[in-house]
Amino acid sequence: MKQATFLKKRIYCTILVTVFIWALLLWDYFHGGVPSHHLLQNKDLPSFSNWWGGILLPLLTWFLLYRSQVRLAKETTSIDLPSSFVAYFVGALLFGMVLSVFFTLGNQDVPFYMLVGLLVLAFFLPLYRAECLLGFAIGMTFTFGGVLPILIGTILVLICSVLYLALRPMTLFVYSKIDNLLHK
Repeated sequence: MKQATFLKKRIYCTILVTVFIWALLLWDYFHGGVPSHHLLQNKDLPSFSNWWGGILLPLLTWFLLYRSQVRLAKETTSIDLPSSFVAYFVGALLFGMVLSVFFTLGNQDVPFYMLVGLLVLAFFLPLYRAECLLGFAIGMTFTFGGVLPILIGTILVLICSVLYLALRPMTLFVYSKIDNLLHK
């Protein structure tokens, strides 16, 4: 992808996310105040104000789209965004939104099973990519503000990268060795 074309898309996406988060913050401010969220929903642990999302989410968008730009420059010479990029972003966005909805409704079982399913899926798909983290964080922002989705998403991305980049190759290697022994 051409660098100038992707730079324009990065700027537009960062502006869009900035407008989204600040509109959400202003809505909260004029309708009861900007909430804060405690880690693990425990009042004894520190809380993070949603105001931090106004700074962190645009910075995260700019940084993650840069990381995607670097990766895509190595993978393709096309002008258009690959469909896989869009699919991973939209999938993570929807995953974050659905997870937030079930959490808001008080259903603890579905989010747990969704996260377990995500870890299983991470063994087969590269869910550690920047577009996945960005989609997940944006999808959960309305419910949890900007900080907690970034923290949770970063932890999930680290776990997914270990599963896909370390555990998966080891498993495939062991499987190939066993398969070779059985078919000799």
